[in-house]
Amino acid sequence: MIRLRVNGLEREVEISHPIRRLLDVLREDIGLTGAKEGCGEGECGACAVLLNGVLVNSCLIPAYQVDGADILTPEGLAESEAGKLLAECFTECHGAQCGFCTPGMMMASAELLHRKKKPTEMEIREALAGNICRCTGYDMIIDAVRMAAERRAGIW
Repeated sequence: MIRLRVNGLEREVEISHPIRRLLDVLREDIGLTGAKEGCGEGECGACAVLLNGVLVNSCLIPAYQVDGADILTPEGLAESEAGKLLAECFTECHGAQCGFCTPGMMMASAELLHRKKKPTEMEIREALAGNICRCTGYDMIIDAVRMAAERRAGIW
């Protein structure tokens, strides 16, 4: 049994296998499907969440390691003012098309904007480097992050 805080709510989850992944716990046990199963190897970023404020690929994190942790998922981000602003900017800049990579891109963007008030283009590119997008093209996503940084008005 592990206890964790997910999107501000305390959760208890029975872990049936010693190397069960955080991604599986979030999707199967808690019912939060925003973090996606992409590569399963930590290469694509589709499963990104914030673990105690740090961006991680949840497909690489054994569930036992998150006992007592604070997790923010794409669903939790979407409910926040920061998430709403990012969604607005991604929409306006056409930074989301099929939507598969979007949750991970938004998690990486939120983490960056939490750390950096006005990130440079290079800092945005570095922050998004762990996320693969095959549809949109990175320029529109970078524009969306830049727009969110300009419109932030004290959100982060």
